[in-house]
Amino acid sequence: MATIALFDTEDLSIPESLKKAVEHGEVFTRAWVVGLVLDLLGYTPDKDLCGLRLVEPACGGGAFLTVVASRISTSCLAHQRPVTDAVDAVRAFDLLGRNVEQSRALTVETLRKDGWDPQDAREVATAWVRQGDYLLQSGDERRADYVVGNPPYIRLEDVPGDRMAAYRRACFTMGGRADIYVGFYEVALRSLNRGGRLGFICADRWMRNQYGRRLRQLVTKDFSMDLALVMHDVDAFDDQVAAYPAITLISNDVQGEAVAADTNRSFGAEQAKDFVGWYLGAQSPTVATDSYQAARMPHWFPDEDSWPTGSPARLAVLEDLTERFRPLENTATGTRVGIGVATGADKIFLTKDKDLVEEGRLLPMAMVRDTTSGRIDWDGTYLVNPWAASGDLVDLNAFPRLAAYFEKHSEALRKRYVAERQPQRWYKTIDKVDHQLTRRQKLLFPDMKLRIHPVLDEGGLYPHHNLYFIVSDVWDMRVLGGLLLSKVAEAFVEAYAVRMRGGTLRFQAQYLRKIRVPDPSAIGEDDRIALAEAFDKRDMDAATEAALRVYGLTELPD
Repeated sequence: MATIALFDTEDLSIPESLKKAVEHGEVFTRAWVVGLVLDLLGYTPDKDLCGLRLVEPACGGGAFLTVVASRISTSCLAHQRPVTDAVDAVRAFDLLGRNVEQSRALTVETLRKDGWDPQDAREVATAWVRQGDYLLQSGDERRADYVVGNPPYIRLEDVPGDRMAAYRRACFTMGGRADIYVGFYEVALRSLNRGGRLGFICADRWMRNQYGRRLRQLVTKDFSMDLALVMHDVDAFDDQVAAYPAITLISNDVQGEAVAADTNRSFGAEQAKDFVGWYLGAQSPTVATDSYQAARMPHWFPDEDSWPTGSPARLAVLEDLTERFRPLENTATGTRVGIGVATGADKIFLTKDKDLVEEGRLLPMAMVRDTTSGRIDWDGTYLVNPWAASGDLVDLNAFPRLAAYFEKHSEALRKRYVAERQPQRWYKTIDKVDHQLTRRQKLLFPDMKLRIHPVLDEGGLYPHHNLYFIVSDVWDMRVLGGLLLSKVAEAFVEAYAVRMRGGTLRFQAQYLRKIRVPDPSAIGEDDRIALAEAFDKRDMDAATEAALRVYGLTELPD
């Protein structure tokens, strides 16, 4: 059957630049992937689908609609209902008239193949497929029991200014440099009836990137993240695209059991059927085949700042540890994570000259290079310290050599942003010095390292801003150091941190705070000794062995 000239459609008042962006952002989904999404959602023809509402926000050329139409047709035949009873069972939208026309034509073709009257088929197709902007539709048109599809991939900066402003007003999650698909997630989720479900195949970057934070917050607060099926290497689309896709299922319900799953290049239609059987069967908690692996978890991760990455088995262990243990940074133990002092002018504030200024104005500094061996090997770097013990800047009149040194470099110091904002405090460092920190035992972490690398400062040094530190009122720092030297602690950082070129990890405060630890008093004496000795010997394997016992694990999955 021809797929053109069956329906009258007209272009809306859409700028040409937006039409081009939409065309560029179209990625068409293979039929077996559409079937996988629908099967996982439970949208199957054994149900009376006429009584349910499915919405597709951006139908494109009709990849999803064709499969949906086939299932509704089968459902109508099974339940002895005329296909016109399904006139309100689907609403599909698209901005482009040609896509609306093609989707309607494919719907008619699918229904006519099943023997339905051509006029009835056209009536249903016309009712189902609408030309319009889904993000700006009225709420009644969007209400749904199911929302499915493959939202368009369009950067907000490619959208005309007035339309972009309208999208931002409609979708609070579309902050920063968000892709437009973030808005599709938000509007779709808010349109779900109670118990309704969303099933998208879409780029998974929103689960970790900054621009996805508001969307993660929305999902964590109001919905249930049911499944994340990563398909980065799968041939899921008609054209080759670098989309890093995943199938996500999210329900308008309280958070329940969640599944994390990953696939490889060999995952196809047959493997998809096997996975659906495992997912819906609620049988074994984990599965691993040549094509996919998956694990069930009691619920999804509770934080919205970033969701972890890793193998499903690894994610299941991290979720279990997150549930059973407290965060590393904890007021009950007085454990705090922080970063060393940033000066804004290291060439001026850092020195190895012990006679540069008054002795009391030199603060011994711990630098990244001091930690290389796993022990502090101080190289003699000092901070030319403008801060008094009271927490305020010193009076330069009381320290003439310090005053003369700063005055010598005043032009450079005054050009710093921090000095321009507070010109009367032009000689301050960016961060204030906490003199109590100098005297305390602390574990130091270089910002960038291939492996986790806690180093103990017994007290006397102040960390530079390329070092992160941990202090505690309760922990024996050697025991804690052994725990943090283990692969279990490293697994938390690996799951959340950004990997740099060459596999280097960032051990920043926000990632260290993700680490879960037991109550110090719950660690037995033998394990305390084992952890402390492993830390002293820099033995990661021994530290991991002891940590597994402490955490109640038999192994740490890859």
